[in-house]
Amino acid sequence: MASNQFEAAQSPDREQLLKMAMTTAKQGNKQAARMMFQQVLAGDSRNERALMWMAQLAETKDERIQWLNRVVAANPLNEQANAALHKMQYSSKAKDNRVILIFGVVAGVLFVLALVVVIILITRPPA
Repeated sequence: MASNQFEAAQSPDREQLLKMAMTTAKQGNKQAARMMFQQVLAGDSRNERALMWMAQLAETKDERIQWLNRVVAANPLNEQANAALHKMQYSSKAKDNRVILIFGVVAGVLFVLALVVVIILITRPPA
């Protein structure tokens, strides 16, 4: 029993673990921070701070979106998560719009070139 009390005194509570994870992440040790945040989330799967940090530490855009969606599921009014998701959707749409614009410009240039060739062929005197 004394051993269990000693272990309980040695192991950090969820709030301490969360703070340690944040400090670890700020120091650049992402892998260790992720493990600590996962431990926090194992005890409280809706912990918004841990979820937001996991989104920040995500290695891919898709992973980040998943974490942000979990934040919004835990709290639909979380402004930071909603803003981040909105910004990611906006940049994705902006990229799509740039591709469409470039395609339109290229198609327009090709059309004008084809029109010039046709005009030259039509107005050229017969040989």
